[in-house]
Amino acid sequence: MAWNTEETRRRLKEAAVVEFAAHGLAGTRVERIAARAGVNKERLYNYFGDKEQLFTTVLSDEMAKIAAAVPLNGLRDVGDYAGRCFDYHVANPHLVRLLQWEALAYGDGAVPDEDGRAAHYRRKVEAFRAAQAEGVLVAGAEAADLVFMIMSLTSWWLAVPQVARMVTGAEGVARRRAAVVEAARRMASSAQVRTSD
Repeated sequence: MAWNTEETRRRLKEAAVVEFAAHGLAGTRVERIAARAGVNKERLYNYFGDKEQLFTTVLSDEMAKIAAAVPLNGLRDVGDYAGRCFDYHVANPHLVRLLQWEALAYGDGAVPDEDGRAAHYRRKVEAFRAAQAEGVLVAGAEAADLVFMIMSLTSWWLAVPQVARMVTGAEGVARRRAAVVEAARRMASSAQVRTSD
């Protein structure tokens, strides 16, 4: 029987997402990933090289998923964009965890595939800058700062859920989402757009 390489790679990556989100790069063991995937650990080494390369692959795949799932759509409504980002993070809390573990592993130094990821972020910044030039977003703030603040606004709830619970209470994903949408609009929308609502 022929070995299904793509299926095996998929199972290994899915298992790696769970393990890396729970234990980070340093704490994850190749044996646990392989066992969770139901695959011999030698396959992991054959397909991905080592644990660090697998972490890079997994994080790159997860970043591509959010980019595809939450397109900018012209930024006519930055609140809508922020709400869709929030929804994605609520449905996929592992992404925030993976990014936290990446920060712990690499600190402020360069991360694997930094050039590719930075190019993705530059495209976002340029989209925000274009929206500023059109008068859709407030022109007084740096576009890069707005992008980062929207990213923080939409993901920090999942980064520190215990603090979110203590500050805002346990109930209300819908209430939190509404707060994110309104805050994004107030922070980034131009006065011209806000008065037309």
